[in-house]
Amino acid sequence: MKKNNLLDEFYTLVQVDDPDGRYAQDINDSNYFGMPLEAIVKAEKRLRSGKERCIAYFSMEYGLATSCYNLLSSTLALNPANKVPENAVFSNFRVADYFFALHQNNIIDLPIYSGGLGVLAGDTVKTMADYNLPVAAIGILWSSGYFRQKFWFKYGQAPEKMHWDPDTYPGLIPLKNRIKVSLKSEDVYLKLWKYYVYSYKQDAVVPLILLDANIEPNSETARIFTDQLYRSDNVFLKLLQRVILGFGGVSALNELGYQIDTYHLNEGHAVFAFIAKARGMGKDELESLKSKFVYTCHTPVEAGHDRFAIDDLNRVLKKEDADTIEKFGKEHPGVANLTLLSMNISSAINAVSHNHQKVMHIQFPDYRERIQYVTNGVHPYTWLSRSFQELFAQFPQVFCDIGANPMILSRAPELKGNADFRTRLWQAHQSNKLELCKFLEKWQLDKNLFTICWARRVAAYKRPSLILHDISRLVKITKTCGPLQIILAGKAHPNDNLGFTYINEMLDKVDRLNEDYGKLKIIVLENYDISLGKLLTSSVDVWLNNPLPPFEASGTSGMKAILNGVLQMSTVDGWVAEATEQKIGSFFGYKNSEGSVGNESDLHMNDDAEELYNTLERMVDLYYRTNSGGKLDTASGWIDMMIECIAAAAQFNTYRMVDQYKQQIWKIT
Repeated sequence: MKKNNLLDEFYTLVQVDDPDGRYAQDINDSNYFGMPLEAIVKAEKRLRSGKERCIAYFSMEYGLATSCYNLLSSTLALNPANKVPENAVFSNFRVADYFFALHQNNIIDLPIYSGGLGVLAGDTVKTMADYNLPVAAIGILWSSGYFRQKFWFKYGQAPEKMHWDPDTYPGLIPLKNRIKVSLKSEDVYLKLWKYYVYSYKQDAVVPLILLDANIEPNSETARIFTDQLYRSDNVFLKLLQRVILGFGGVSALNELGYQIDTYHLNEGHAVFAFIAKARGMGKDELESLKSKFVYTCHTPVEAGHDRFAIDDLNRVLKKEDADTIEKFGKEHPGVANLTLLSMNISSAINAVSHNHQKVMHIQFPDYRERIQYVTNGVHPYTWLSRSFQELFAQFPQVFCDIGANPMILSRAPELKGNADFRTRLWQAHQSNKLELCKFLEKWQLDKNLFTICWARRVAAYKRPSLILHDISRLVKITKTCGPLQIILAGKAHPNDNLGFTYINEMLDKVDRLNEDYGKLKIIVLENYDISLGKLLTSSVDVWLNNPLPPFEASGTSGMKAILNGVLQMSTVDGWVAEATEQKIGSFFGYKNSEGSVGNESDLHMNDDAEELYNTLERMVDLYYRTNSGGKLDTASGWIDMMIECIAAAAQFNTYRMVDQYKQQIWKIT
């Protein structure tokens, strides 16, 4: 492909809406916002050619790590609205909280995600790009993102509306293309945007198409359909967000001329894509259409299965569409279940861990033979810290192909007897930990003190306050075993009143410990996001994960931690249930009986808190025998477990995951 033709080809394939030439300043003969333009042209042509089996991947949210991985650049100054705002800290060192805040001053992650589901989708798309697969990703451009979290002492979390500027976000471009979604009472027009997700080596891309209803001539009501992610306070808004993703996504693919063979629904949010494709089809055609759809379920939690009254569907949708939903998704008279709908219209169904598959078999026994599992993973090149990349490069005889094959990490135990590797492994970890200490320097963290972190979405079944259940016991552990540094972070959904209660309870308990900061430091961080997640998962000593089994479908934060040698302290749920034979930390707590899901509201807090504290005592004791004021015992079993963590990361990554999707779900070679 001749370079002087690249730019012309790009503009032929991608109809950029650029009347004032703003975007042209960052798109030239060979570069697209600092990345290779050729990769885009190749991907766009492949998706239109009809010569390969192409996949459309639908997800309500995408967490792409655009602030810290494969950063696209712009010649224009960064709009302040797209910078990470100041964040407060709530700790038991209240003087520091009062006088200081965290100023990161870097670009925000593209704000089209809320948490784990979105980060999983982002990691999946990045891996598809690494594999150079012909894929188009479909999502929504959320005008107000998710929400900004503010802590108000004695009131817990106070959600604030987020403001950002898509017009000046590097790499995000508006298209001239417009599409229309026809509802029962009105037509909704959607503007299309694109963001190109580059491969690790920047030689391939997956185009991410984002749908935007915030345009004229839409009504004021229609313009908020794509305003804020996961609005659940209004049933019609909740329904219409899903309609926009499914109906709008199919229309966008058609408008762009993409020849799609497989439609992958990442959660039931996107199932209306099938309804859009089914219009006007007879029985045989519908059966044939099912062969093109596959579905991934991410939740065993009851609230995660979207249900809508048939009457509500009939108020919003045309009769043919509502009838198709009722035909394939009716749970009982008057109610449609989008999980059932998704399973009934798909040729392949998968849970996201072996444990989750067992739960789905119990919840949906009629689908038992059809529900497979593909355990989630994380994109290794996003989440691997620089110090660990450098560490692996120092031992090429073992990690010879780490730049292309993360499965090579399985060879880490070959270096268990290598004293030099053991020392350098600890040094790499301490380098990461020092970065965390500098980030929180006003709160006087010490890199030689035991540091544990719980960070994820705040929800009841995840039991965010478990480590604070008995603060007197925590204080006792600091006196008998050694000082503790505890870091907590996470958002509760704005309409999750129980989640709000947990945050309020946690802040209240932390505030009672002001006199204990010398031995027990507890820090709660606002606005847990991807860049903060990358810092925490690579820099603490132990990653705490204590959901109530079996309600964590998979979980992936611990997978990011083991990539960086961070030990696990976890209940046995989600992906962890597949790792209990590997010596990557300590496991504790309640287990649901085989063949039973149990009770989501019976959280077993007292018993599991006791087990958590017993486990914590043992881990703290081993840590201080390993690291005594900076003096390292290289023969310690702690170092052995760090090495086992790295080896386990060879399995719990998106390369293995996408390999399984190709073989089991998409049926492609």
